Amino acid sequence: MKRPKLKKASKRMTCHKRYKIQKKVREHHRKLRKEAKKRGHKRRKDPGVPNSAPFKEALLREAELRKQQLEELKQQQKLDRQKEKEKKRKLEIQPVDEQSNVEPEEEVGERSSKKAKLSKQNPKKTHCQELKKVIEASDVVLEVLDARDPLGCRCPQVEEAIVQSGLKKLVLVLNKSDLVPKENLENWLNYLNKELPAVVFKASTHLRDKGKMTKKKAVPFKGKFCFGKEALWKLLEGFQETCGKAIQVGVIGFPNVGKSSIINSLKQERICSVGVPMGLTRTMQVVPLDKQITVLDSPGIIISPQNSAAALALRSPASIEVLKPVEAASAILSQADKRQVVLKYNVPEYKNSLEFFTKFAQRRGLQQKGGSPNVEAAAKVLWSEWTGASLGYYCRPPASWTPPSYVNESVTANMKRGLNLEELEKSNLCSIQVIRSPHLANSIPFQSSGMTNGIIEEKDIPEELPRQRTCKQKGGDDDNDIAEISDMVPIEETREPVPEESTTGAACAVSLVLDQMPKLDDDAYDFNTDF
Repeated sequence: MKRPKLKKASKRMTCHKRYKIQKKVREHHRKLRKEAKKRGHKRRKDPGVPNSAPFKEALLREAELRKQQLEELKQQQKLDRQKEKEKKRKLEIQPVDEQSNVEPEEEVGERSSKKAKLSKQNPKKTHCQELKKVIEASDVVLEVLDARDPLGCRCPQVEEAIVQSGLKKLVLVLNKSDLVPKENLENWLNYLNKELPAVVFKASTHLRDKGKMTKKKAVPFKGKFCFGKEALWKLLEGFQETCGKAIQVGVIGFPNVGKSSIINSLKQERICSVGVPMGLTRTMQVVPLDKQITVLDSPGIIISPQNSAAALALRSPASIEVLKPVEAASAILSQADKRQVVLKYNVPEYKNSLEFFTKFAQRRGLQQKGGSPNVEAAAKVLWSEWTGASLGYYCRPPASWTPPSYVNESVTANMKRGLNLEELEKSNLCSIQVIRSPHLANSIPFQSSGMTNGIIEEKDIPEELPRQRTCKQKGGDDDNDIAEISDMVPIEETREPVPEESTTGAACAVSLVLDQMPKLDDDAYDFNTDF
Protein backbone atom coordinates (compact mmCIF):
# COMPACT_ATOMS: atom_id res chain seq x y z
CA MET A 1 0.00 0.00 0.00
CA LYS A 2 1.27 3.42 -1.02
CA ARG A 3 2.14 5.86 1.70
CA PRO A 4 -0.06 8.96 1.58
CA LYS A 5 1.66 12.15 0.45
CA LEU A 6 2.36 14.53 3.31
CA LYS A 7 1.36 18.18 2.79
CA LYS A 8 3.91 20.93 3.38
CA ALA A 9 3.27 23.29 6.26
CA SER A 10 1.67 26.55 5.14
CA LYS A 11 3.66 29.77 5.49
CA ARG A 12 0.55 31.86 5.97
CA MET A 13 0.14 33.64 9.26
CA THR A 14 -2.40 35.85 10.91
CA CYS A 15 -2.40 39.57 10.18
CA HIS A 16 -1.86 40.30 13.86
CA LYS A 17 1.39 38.32 13.85
CA ARG A 18 2.62 39.79 10.54
CA TYR A 19 2.00 43.38 11.65
CA LYS A 20 3.73 42.67 14.94
CA ILE A 21 6.84 41.41 13.13
CA GLN A 22 6.88 44.45 10.85
CA LYS A 23 6.60 46.74 13.85
CA LYS A 24 9.51 45.03 15.59
CA VAL A 25 11.64 45.32 12.43
CA ARG A 26 10.89 49.04 12.17
CA GLU A 27 11.82 49.56 15.83
CA HIS A 28 15.06 47.65 15.31
CA HIS A 29 16.01 49.78 12.28
CA ARG A 30 15.16 52.97 14.19
CA LYS A 31 17.40 51.86 17.04
CA LEU A 32 20.26 51.17 14.64
CA ARG A 33 19.86 54.61 13.00
CA LYS A 34 19.95 56.34 16.41
CA GLU A 35 23.11 54.51 17.41
CA ALA A 36 24.76 55.34 14.08
CA LYS A 37 23.78 58.99 14.51
CA LYS A 38 25.36 59.09 17.98
CA ARG A 39 28.58 57.50 16.74
CA GLY A 40 28.75 59.82 13.75
CA HIS A 41 29.59 58.96 10.17
CA LYS A 42 33.32 58.46 9.86
CA ARG A 43 34.75 58.60 6.38
CA ARG A 44 37.85 56.65 5.69
CA LYS A 45 40.57 58.82 4.26
CA ASP A 46 42.17 57.73 1.02
CA PRO A 47 45.68 56.56 2.01
CA GLY A 48 46.94 57.35 -1.48
CA VAL A 49 50.03 55.86 -3.06
CA PRO A 50 52.81 55.23 -0.52
CA ASN A 51 56.21 56.83 -1.12
CA SER A 52 57.91 53.45 -1.16
CA ALA A 53 55.80 52.24 -4.09
CA PRO A 54 57.65 52.00 -7.44
CA PHE A 55 56.48 54.24 -10.33
CA LYS A 56 54.49 56.47 -7.95
CA GLU A 57 54.50 59.48 -10.33
CA ALA A 58 53.25 57.39 -13.26
CA LEU A 59 50.43 55.95 -11.16
CA LEU A 60 49.33 59.40 -9.99
CA ARG A 61 49.41 60.69 -13.56
CA GLU A 62 47.25 57.79 -14.75
CA ALA A 63 44.74 58.41 -11.95
CA GLU A 64 44.52 62.11 -12.87
CA LEU A 65 43.99 61.29 -16.56
CA ARG A 66 41.28 58.77 -15.67
CA LYS A 67 39.55 61.39 -13.52
CA GLN A 68 39.62 63.94 -16.35
CA GLN A 69 38.20 61.41 -18.82
CA LEU A 70 35.33 60.61 -16.47
CA GLU A 71 34.53 64.31 -16.06
CA GLU A 72 34.58 64.85 -19.84
CA LEU A 73 32.31 61.85 -20.33
CA LYS A 74 29.83 63.18 -17.75
CA GLN A 75 29.84 66.59 -19.42
CA GLN A 76 29.23 65.05 -22.84
CA GLN A 77 26.36 62.94 -21.50
CA LYS A 78 24.83 66.05 -19.93
CA LEU A 79 25.00 67.94 -23.25
CA ASP A 80 23.47 64.98 -25.11
CA ARG A 81 20.57 64.86 -22.64
CA GLN A 82 19.96 68.59 -23.05
CA LYS A 83 19.93 68.26 -26.85
CA GLU A 84 17.44 65.37 -26.67
CA LYS A 85 15.17 67.41 -24.39
CA GLU A 86 15.28 70.37 -26.78
CA LYS A 87 14.42 68.13 -29.72
CA LYS A 88 11.47 66.62 -27.84
CA ARG A 89 10.23 70.05 -26.81
CA LYS A 90 10.41 71.33 -30.39
CA LEU A 91 8.53 68.28 -31.68
CA GLU A 92 5.81 68.77 -29.03
CA ILE A 93 5.39 72.48 -29.77
CA GLN A 94 5.70 72.51 -33.55
CA PRO A 95 4.99 69.11 -35.14
CA VAL A 96 6.63 68.78 -38.56
CA ASP A 97 5.76 66.44 -41.45
CA GLU A 98 7.84 63.33 -42.08
CA GLN A 99 9.20 64.78 -45.32
CA SER A 100 10.52 67.90 -43.63
CA ASN A 101 12.26 65.77 -40.98
CA VAL A 102 14.57 64.34 -43.66
CA GLU A 103 16.89 67.26 -44.41
CA PRO A 104 19.98 67.31 -46.60
CA GLU A 105 23.38 67.62 -44.96
CA GLU A 106 23.94 71.10 -46.47
CA GLU A 107 20.85 72.55 -44.74
CA VAL A 108 21.93 71.05 -41.42
CA GLY A 109 25.38 72.59 -41.84
CA GLU A 110 23.89 76.01 -42.67
CA ARG A 111 21.61 75.85 -39.64
CA SER A 112 24.48 74.95 -37.32
CA SER A 113 26.59 77.81 -38.72
CA LYS A 114 23.67 80.23 -38.16
CA LYS A 115 23.33 79.05 -34.56
CA ALA A 116 27.06 79.56 -34.04
CA LYS A 117 26.81 83.10 -35.41
CA LEU A 118 23.83 83.89 -33.15
CA SER A 119 25.67 82.59 -30.09
CA LYS A 120 28.67 84.84 -30.90
CA GLN A 121 26.42 87.89 -31.38
CA ASN A 122 25.54 90.30 -28.66
CA PRO A 123 22.41 88.87 -26.92
CA LYS A 124 20.73 92.27 -27.10
CA LYS A 125 20.99 92.22 -30.90
CA THR A 126 19.45 88.75 -31.12
CA HIS A 127 16.59 89.97 -28.90
CA CYS A 128 15.95 92.86 -31.32
CA GLN A 129 16.00 90.49 -34.30
CA GLU A 130 13.54 88.06 -32.68
CA LEU A 131 11.20 90.91 -31.65
CA LYS A 132 11.19 92.27 -35.22
CA LYS A 133 10.36 88.80 -36.55
CA VAL A 134 7.34 88.54 -34.23
CA ILE A 135 6.02 92.02 -35.17
CA GLU A 136 6.47 91.41 -38.93
CA ALA A 137 4.87 87.94 -38.88
CA SER A 138 1.81 88.80 -36.75
CA ASP A 139 -1.60 90.14 -37.87
CA VAL A 140 -2.67 91.09 -34.32
CA VAL A 141 -0.16 92.28 -31.71
CA LEU A 142 -0.99 91.92 -28.01
CA GLU A 143 1.03 94.36 -25.90
CA VAL A 144 1.03 92.95 -22.36
CA LEU A 145 0.98 95.58 -19.59
CA ASP A 146 1.39 95.18 -15.85
CA ALA A 147 -1.88 96.50 -14.39
CA ARG A 148 0.06 97.99 -11.46
CA ASP A 149 1.85 100.43 -13.82
CA PRO A 150 0.23 100.26 -17.30
CA LEU A 151 1.75 103.47 -18.60
CA GLY A 152 5.24 102.42 -17.49
CA CYS A 153 4.90 99.13 -19.43
CA ARG A 154 4.06 100.83 -22.73
CA CYS A 155 6.86 101.27 -25.25
CA PRO A 156 6.28 104.19 -27.70
CA GLN A 157 8.92 102.95 -30.18
CA VAL A 158 7.29 99.53 -30.59
CA GLU A 159 3.75 100.97 -30.76
CA GLU A 160 4.81 103.50 -33.40
CA ALA A 161 6.39 100.73 -35.52
CA ILE A 162 3.13 98.72 -35.37
CA VAL A 163 0.94 101.76 -36.14
CA GLN A 164 3.09 102.79 -39.12
CA SER A 165 2.67 99.35 -40.73
CA GLY A 166 -1.08 100.14 -41.05
CA LEU A 167 -2.11 96.50 -41.54
CA LYS A 168 -1.75 95.21 -37.97
CA LYS A 169 -4.08 95.49 -34.97
CA LEU A 170 -2.68 96.52 -31.60
CA VAL A 171 -4.53 95.35 -28.46
CA LEU A 172 -3.49 96.18 -24.87
CA VAL A 173 -3.74 93.36 -22.28
CA LEU A 174 -3.85 94.42 -18.62
CA ASN A 175 -2.28 91.42 -16.88
CA LYS A 176 -1.92 90.93 -13.08
CA SER A 177 -5.28 92.67 -12.59
CA ASP A 178 -5.78 90.94 -9.23
CA LEU A 179 -2.99 93.03 -7.66
CA VAL A 180 -4.67 96.45 -8.06
CA PRO A 181 -7.92 97.86 -6.56
CA LYS A 182 -11.05 97.61 -8.73
CA GLU A 183 -11.59 101.37 -8.86
CA ASN A 184 -8.08 101.92 -10.16
CA LEU A 185 -8.49 99.13 -12.74
CA GLU A 186 -11.72 100.68 -14.06
CA ASN A 187 -10.07 104.11 -14.34
CA TRP A 188 -7.15 102.68 -16.30
CA LEU A 189 -9.50 100.74 -18.58
CA ASN A 190 -11.45 103.92 -19.43
CA TYR A 191 -8.19 105.81 -20.01
CA LEU A 192 -6.64 103.19 -22.35
CA ASN A 193 -9.87 102.54 -24.30
CA LYS A 194 -9.71 106.11 -25.63
CA GLU A 195 -6.62 105.13 -27.64
CA LEU A 196 -6.61 101.35 -28.20
CA PRO A 197 -8.81 98.34 -27.33
CA ALA A 198 -7.87 96.95 -23.89
CA VAL A 199 -8.58 93.57 -22.25
CA VAL A 200 -8.60 92.87 -18.49
CA PHE A 201 -6.66 89.65 -17.82
CA LYS A 202 -5.43 87.56 -14.93
CA ALA A 203 -3.22 84.68 -16.02
CA SER A 204 -3.24 81.32 -14.27
CA THR A 205 0.06 80.73 -12.47
CA HIS A 206 -0.55 77.45 -10.63
CA LEU A 207 1.53 74.76 -12.36
CA ARG A 208 2.36 71.18 -11.51
CA ASP A 209 5.85 69.79 -10.97
CA LYS A 210 8.38 70.55 -13.71
CA GLY A 211 9.58 66.96 -13.70
CA LYS A 212 6.43 65.93 -15.56
CA MET A 213 7.28 68.20 -18.53
CA THR A 214 9.15 65.35 -20.21
CA LYS A 215 5.88 63.56 -21.00
CA LYS A 216 4.44 63.77 -24.49
CA LYS A 217 1.34 65.68 -23.42
CA ALA A 218 1.72 69.06 -21.77
CA VAL A 219 0.60 69.37 -18.16
CA PRO A 220 -2.85 70.98 -17.73
CA PHE A 221 -3.59 73.75 -15.28
CA LYS A 222 -5.24 72.86 -11.99
CA GLY A 223 -6.01 75.21 -9.14
CA LYS A 224 -6.00 78.94 -9.63
CA PHE A 225 -8.46 80.38 -12.12
CA CYS A 226 -7.78 82.53 -15.17
CA PHE A 227 -9.91 85.61 -15.90
CA GLY A 228 -10.26 87.43 -19.21
CA LYS A 229 -9.46 84.36 -21.32
CA GLU A 230 -12.93 84.13 -22.89
CA ALA A 231 -12.93 87.86 -23.74
CA LEU A 232 -9.58 87.58 -25.51
CA TRP A 233 -10.62 84.37 -27.30
CA LYS A 234 -13.83 86.00 -28.60
CA LEU A 235 -11.91 89.08 -29.73
CA LEU A 236 -9.38 87.01 -31.71
CA GLU A 237 -12.02 84.67 -33.16
CA GLY A 238 -14.16 87.64 -34.27
CA PHE A 239 -11.20 89.26 -36.03
CA GLN A 240 -10.28 85.94 -37.67
CA GLU A 241 -13.83 85.58 -39.04
CA THR A 242 -13.75 89.11 -40.49
CA CYS A 243 -10.37 88.38 -42.13
CA GLY A 244 -11.54 85.04 -43.49
CA LYS A 245 -8.10 83.43 -43.12
CA ALA A 246 -5.80 82.02 -40.47
CA ILE A 247 -4.17 84.72 -38.34
CA GLN A 248 -1.00 84.97 -36.28
CA VAL A 249 -1.04 86.76 -32.91
CA GLY A 250 2.20 88.24 -31.58
CA VAL A 251 2.66 88.74 -27.83
CA ILE A 252 5.11 91.51 -26.90
CA GLY A 253 6.01 93.50 -23.77
CA PHE A 254 8.75 94.29 -21.29
CA PRO A 255 10.30 91.47 -19.23
CA ASN A 256 8.30 89.97 -16.37
CA VAL A 257 4.89 91.35 -17.39
CA GLY A 258 3.50 87.83 -17.98
CA LYS A 259 3.65 87.22 -21.76
CA SER A 260 4.37 83.49 -21.52
CA SER A 261 1.81 83.06 -18.69
CA ILE A 262 -0.92 84.54 -20.92
CA ILE A 263 -0.05 82.09 -23.74
CA ASN A 264 -0.10 79.16 -21.29
CA SER A 265 -3.48 80.32 -19.98
CA LEU A 266 -4.94 80.57 -23.49
CA LYS A 267 -3.60 77.14 -24.44
CA GLN A 268 -4.46 75.70 -20.99
CA GLU A 269 -1.14 73.86 -21.07
CA ARG A 270 2.36 74.69 -19.92
CA ILE A 271 3.94 75.31 -23.31
CA CYS A 272 6.17 78.34 -22.63
CA SER A 273 8.65 78.44 -19.77
CA VAL A 274 7.67 80.85 -17.00
CA GLY A 275 9.39 81.88 -13.77
CA VAL A 276 10.31 84.65 -11.37
CA PRO A 277 13.63 85.62 -13.05
CA MET A 278 13.40 88.15 -15.88
CA GLY A 279 14.32 87.33 -19.47
CA LEU A 280 13.51 83.59 -19.60
CA THR A 281 12.17 83.81 -23.19
CA ARG A 282 14.99 84.57 -25.63
CA THR A 283 13.72 83.42 -29.04
CA MET A 284 10.43 83.45 -30.95
CA GLN A 285 8.23 80.50 -30.03
CA VAL A 286 5.27 79.37 -32.17
CA VAL A 287 2.23 78.03 -30.27
CA PRO A 288 -0.86 76.94 -32.31
CA LEU A 289 -4.08 77.60 -30.34
CA ASP A 290 -6.29 76.01 -32.99
CA LYS A 291 -6.35 75.55 -36.77
CA GLN A 292 -7.02 79.24 -37.44
CA ILE A 293 -5.13 81.08 -34.65
CA THR A 294 -1.39 80.81 -33.92
CA VAL A 295 0.36 82.69 -31.11
CA LEU A 296 3.97 83.90 -31.32
CA ASP A 297 5.83 84.36 -28.04
CA SER A 298 8.61 86.95 -28.12
CA PRO A 299 11.55 87.93 -25.88
CA GLY A 300 11.16 91.01 -23.72
CA ILE A 301 11.65 94.52 -25.14
CA ILE A 302 15.12 95.90 -24.37
CA ILE A 303 14.89 98.99 -22.20
CA SER A 304 16.76 102.13 -23.28
CA PRO A 305 19.43 103.40 -20.88
CA GLN A 306 17.93 106.91 -21.15
CA ASN A 307 15.00 106.02 -18.85
CA SER A 308 14.69 106.96 -15.18
CA ALA A 309 16.39 104.92 -12.46
CA ALA A 310 13.07 103.50 -11.22
CA ALA A 311 12.09 102.35 -14.74
CA LEU A 312 15.48 100.68 -15.21
CA ALA A 313 15.12 98.90 -11.86
CA LEU A 314 11.59 97.61 -12.62
CA ARG A 315 11.86 96.79 -16.34
CA SER A 316 15.47 95.75 -17.03
CA PRO A 317 16.09 91.98 -17.24
CA ALA A 318 19.28 92.13 -15.16
CA SER A 319 19.75 89.88 -12.17
CA ILE A 320 19.85 91.31 -8.67
CA GLU A 321 23.42 90.10 -8.19
CA VAL A 322 24.77 92.12 -11.14
CA LEU A 323 23.01 95.43 -10.50
CA LYS A 324 23.59 97.54 -7.42
CA PRO A 325 20.61 96.60 -5.24
CA VAL A 326 20.84 99.61 -2.90
CA GLU A 327 20.61 102.09 -5.79
CA ALA A 328 17.81 100.21 -7.59
CA ALA A 329 15.71 99.69 -4.44
CA SER A 330 16.23 103.35 -3.43
CA ALA A 331 14.96 104.50 -6.84
CA ILE A 332 11.81 102.38 -6.42
CA LEU A 333 11.31 103.52 -2.83
CA SER A 334 11.58 107.22 -3.77
CA GLN A 335 8.47 106.93 -5.99
CA ALA A 336 6.33 104.93 -3.52
CA ASP A 337 4.03 106.45 -0.90
CA LYS A 338 6.00 106.69 2.35
CA ARG A 339 3.06 106.20 4.72
CA GLN A 340 1.81 103.05 2.99
CA VAL A 341 5.33 101.58 2.81
CA VAL A 342 5.65 102.00 6.60
CA LEU A 343 2.30 100.23 7.13
CA LYS A 344 3.03 97.46 4.61
CA TYR A 345 6.48 96.50 5.96
CA ASN A 346 5.65 97.28 9.62
CA VAL A 347 8.70 99.54 9.97
CA PRO A 348 8.96 102.81 11.95
CA GLU A 349 9.08 106.10 10.08
CA TYR A 350 12.29 106.79 8.19
CA LYS A 351 14.06 109.89 6.84
CA ASN A 352 15.85 108.36 3.85
CA SER A 353 16.19 105.04 2.06
CA LEU A 354 19.32 103.94 3.95
CA GLU A 355 17.52 104.34 7.25
CA PHE A 356 14.60 102.31 5.85
CA PHE A 357 16.91 99.46 4.73
CA THR A 358 18.55 99.44 8.18
CA LYS A 359 15.20 99.13 9.96
CA PHE A 360 13.90 96.67 7.39
CA ALA A 361 16.99 94.45 7.86
CA GLN A 362 16.53 94.55 11.65
CA ARG A 363 12.85 93.66 11.22
CA ARG A 364 13.57 90.68 8.93
CA GLY A 365 16.63 89.51 10.89
CA LEU A 366 19.09 90.16 8.05
CA GLN A 367 22.48 90.54 9.72
CA GLN A 368 26.13 90.59 8.76
CA LYS A 369 29.08 89.27 10.74
CA GLY A 370 29.19 91.02 14.07
CA GLY A 371 25.41 91.57 14.23
CA SER A 372 25.24 94.73 12.06
CA PRO A 373 22.18 94.98 9.75
CA ASN A 374 22.75 93.73 6.19
CA VAL A 375 21.55 96.69 4.11
CA GLU A 376 22.37 95.09 0.75
CA ALA A 377 20.32 91.95 1.54
CA ALA A 378 17.39 94.13 2.65
CA ALA A 379 17.57 96.08 -0.63
CA LYS A 380 17.60 92.80 -2.62
CA VAL A 381 14.50 91.55 -0.78
CA LEU A 382 12.63 94.81 -1.45
CA TRP A 383 13.69 94.80 -5.10
CA SER A 384 12.63 91.19 -5.68
CA GLU A 385 9.21 91.87 -4.11
CA TRP A 386 8.54 94.90 -6.33
CA THR A 387 9.60 93.14 -9.54
CA GLY A 388 7.70 89.94 -8.61
CA ALA A 389 4.02 89.13 -9.01
CA SER A 390 2.80 89.20 -5.40
CA LEU A 391 3.12 92.77 -4.09
CA GLY A 392 0.05 94.98 -4.51
CA TYR A 393 0.77 98.54 -5.62
CA TYR A 394 -0.97 100.84 -8.11
CA CYS A 395 -0.45 103.99 -10.19
CA ARG A 396 -3.16 106.55 -10.85
CA PRO A 397 -3.94 107.40 -14.50
CA PRO A 398 -3.08 110.96 -15.65
CA ALA A 399 -5.70 113.61 -14.90
CA SER A 400 -5.92 114.75 -18.53
CA TRP A 401 -5.78 112.43 -21.52
CA THR A 402 -2.93 113.32 -23.87
CA PRO A 403 -2.46 110.78 -26.67
CA PRO A 404 1.04 110.06 -28.05
CA SER A 405 2.17 111.74 -31.26
CA TYR A 406 1.65 108.59 -33.36
CA VAL A 407 -1.98 108.07 -32.18
CA ASN A 408 -4.82 110.13 -33.71
CA GLU A 409 -8.50 109.64 -34.46
CA SER A 410 -7.90 107.77 -37.74
CA VAL A 411 -5.40 105.39 -36.08
CA THR A 412 -7.81 104.70 -33.20
CA ALA A 413 -10.67 104.02 -35.64
CA ASN A 414 -8.45 101.71 -37.71
CA MET A 415 -7.37 99.72 -34.63
CA LYS A 416 -10.97 99.27 -33.45
CA ARG A 417 -12.37 98.35 -36.88
CA GLY A 418 -13.33 94.69 -37.21
CA LEU A 419 -13.39 94.08 -33.43
CA ASN A 420 -16.54 93.44 -31.39
CA LEU A 421 -16.00 96.21 -28.80
CA GLU A 422 -19.46 95.95 -27.20
CA GLU A 423 -18.89 92.29 -26.33
CA LEU A 424 -15.38 93.15 -25.10
CA GLU A 425 -16.71 95.87 -22.77
CA LYS A 426 -19.24 93.48 -21.21
CA SER A 427 -16.59 90.80 -20.70
CA ASN A 428 -14.22 93.31 -19.09
CA LEU A 429 -16.88 94.45 -16.63
CA CYS A 430 -17.64 90.81 -15.71
CA SER A 431 -13.92 90.10 -15.18
CA ILE A 432 -13.52 93.16 -12.92
CA GLN A 433 -16.48 92.05 -10.78
CA VAL A 434 -15.24 88.45 -10.46
CA ILE A 435 -11.54 89.19 -9.74
CA ARG A 436 -10.62 89.34 -6.05
CA SER A 437 -8.60 92.54 -5.83
CA PRO A 438 -7.06 94.21 -2.76
CA HIS A 439 -8.67 97.18 -1.05
CA LEU A 440 -7.49 100.68 -1.88
CA ALA A 441 -6.24 101.22 1.68
CA ASN A 442 -4.09 98.04 1.62
CA SER A 443 -2.24 98.88 -1.62
CA ILE A 444 0.79 101.14 -2.01
CA PRO A 445 0.35 104.18 -4.29
CA PHE A 446 3.23 104.48 -6.76
CA GLN A 447 4.20 107.44 -8.93
CA SER A 448 4.64 106.25 -12.52
CA SER A 449 7.52 107.69 -14.55
CA GLY A 450 5.49 107.60 -17.80
CA MET A 451 6.08 105.54 -20.91
CA THR A 452 9.30 103.52 -20.97
CA ASN A 453 11.55 103.94 -24.01
CA GLY A 454 12.72 100.72 -25.63
CA ILE A 455 15.27 99.74 -28.28
CA ILE A 456 14.15 98.13 -31.54
CA GLU A 457 17.00 98.93 -33.94
CA GLU A 458 20.30 97.09 -33.51
CA LYS A 459 22.30 100.25 -34.21
CA ASP A 460 20.81 101.93 -31.10
CA ILE A 461 22.20 99.26 -28.78
CA PRO A 462 25.10 100.69 -26.74
CA GLU A 463 28.44 98.92 -26.85
CA GLU A 464 29.45 96.64 -23.98
CA LEU A 465 31.72 98.01 -21.29
CA PRO A 466 35.18 96.37 -20.98
CA ARG A 467 34.46 95.45 -17.32
CA GLN A 468 31.31 93.57 -18.40
CA ARG A 469 33.27 91.63 -21.04
CA THR A 470 35.85 90.50 -18.49
CA CYS A 471 33.04 89.40 -16.15
CA LYS A 472 31.59 87.32 -18.97
CA GLN A 473 34.93 85.70 -19.74
CA LYS A 474 35.55 84.86 -16.07
CA GLY A 475 32.20 83.08 -15.78
CA GLY A 476 32.19 79.40 -16.68
CA ASP A 477 30.23 77.63 -19.41
CA ASP A 478 27.33 77.01 -17.05
CA ASP A 479 27.10 80.73 -16.22
CA ASN A 480 27.09 81.94 -19.83
CA ASP A 481 23.31 82.09 -20.03
CA ILE A 482 23.04 84.06 -16.80
CA ALA A 483 25.74 86.49 -17.95
CA GLU A 484 23.89 87.08 -21.22
CA ILE A 485 20.66 87.96 -19.46
CA SER A 486 22.22 90.04 -16.75
CA ASP A 487 24.27 92.04 -19.24
CA MET A 488 21.30 93.57 -20.99
CA VAL A 489 21.59 97.10 -19.54
CA PRO A 490 24.86 98.94 -18.85
CA ILE A 491 23.88 100.31 -15.48
CA GLU A 492 27.02 102.22 -14.55
CA GLU A 493 26.85 104.64 -17.49
CA THR A 494 23.10 105.09 -17.64
CA ARG A 495 21.78 105.29 -14.12
CA GLU A 496 20.66 108.73 -13.00
CA PRO A 497 21.72 109.94 -9.55
CA VAL A 498 19.16 108.95 -6.95
CA PRO A 499 18.02 111.73 -4.57
CA GLU A 500 18.86 111.40 -0.88
CA GLU A 501 21.29 108.61 -1.76
CA SER A 502 24.98 108.12 -2.30
CA THR A 503 25.72 106.32 -5.58
CA THR A 504 29.21 105.14 -4.71
CA GLY A 505 28.09 101.53 -4.30
CA ALA A 506 26.87 99.04 -1.76
CA ALA A 507 30.09 99.01 0.27
CA CYS A 508 29.97 102.76 0.87
CA ALA A 509 26.26 102.45 1.60
CA VAL A 510 26.93 99.99 4.39
CA SER A 511 29.51 102.28 5.98
CA LEU A 512 27.08 105.19 5.80
CA VAL A 513 24.40 103.09 7.41
CA LEU A 514 26.67 102.18 10.31
CA ASP A 515 27.35 105.87 10.89
CA GLN A 516 23.66 106.74 10.73
CA MET A 517 22.42 103.81 12.84
CA PRO A 518 20.23 104.88 15.76
CA LYS A 519 21.61 104.25 19.23
CA LEU A 520 19.78 101.37 20.80
CA ASP A 521 21.01 101.88 24.37
CA ASP A 522 20.92 105.43 25.78
CA ASP A 523 22.87 104.38 28.89
CA ALA A 524 25.86 103.08 26.91
CA TYR A 525 29.23 104.26 28.18
CA ASP A 526 30.73 107.15 26.16
CA PHE A 527 34.52 107.12 26.15
CA ASN A 528 34.71 110.73 24.92
CA THR A 529 33.11 112.05 28.14
CA ASP A 530 35.27 112.42 31.22
CA PHE A 531 33.37 111.21 34.28
